This record gives sequence, structure tokens and C-alpha cells, in this order.
Amino acid sequence: MTVPEFDAVIHPPTRLQIMAVLTNVQEAEFAALRDLAKVSDSVLSKHLSALAEPGYVKLRKAAANGRQRTWASVTRAGRTAFERHVAALQALAGLVPAEGVSAPA
Repeated sequence: MTVPEFDAVIHPPTRLQIMAVLTNVQEAEFAALRDLAKVSDSVLSKHLSALAEPGYVKLRKAAANGRQRTWASVTRAGRTAFERHVAALQALAGLVPAEGVSAPA
């Protein structure tokens, strides 16, 4: 049995949100991610760089309608890391007693 792996790179809320989106789409444009996360360009850029450094996210730049655009996509390593991180969070959440149930003394 594999022990779930908590991933400190993915864990910050904005990065977790970015990874959740990217695992469900082929790629996402920078502005769409920025608007979804409700952060500034510079904050999103720092989060994407942090995810790209270990190879979790691939960034692609291209011209569209005369403007330079950036698209992000999750890599195979990123998808695996995200799935392991979510499994670790689910395992941790499983330790929390249900509402109205007392924890053992």
C-alpha cells in the first residue's frame, strides 16, 4: 500500500486551486486562471513559476490576436503529485470525527 504524499508545493490554496483546474482541462489561459483565483498577474505568475519549477506545470507562450498570451497545462508528474496530495488530504480529513460524534478519550 502506498502512503499518501502531502506536497508542500501544491498545498497553498491558490496552487491547489490552479492544479484542480489544470487536471480537468487540456490547458488554461493565464487570464482565465488569474480571474478564477482572484489574484493579481504578479501573484499568479509566482504561483505558476513555483509549480513549473518541479515540473508540475508546463507554460506555453504564443501570440494571439496580436498579443503575447501564456497558457498553462499540467504535466504527468503534476497530475500524479496532485492526485497523491489530494489522497493525503482525504486521509487526513478521514481522521476528523463526524459532526456530533465524540472522539475517543
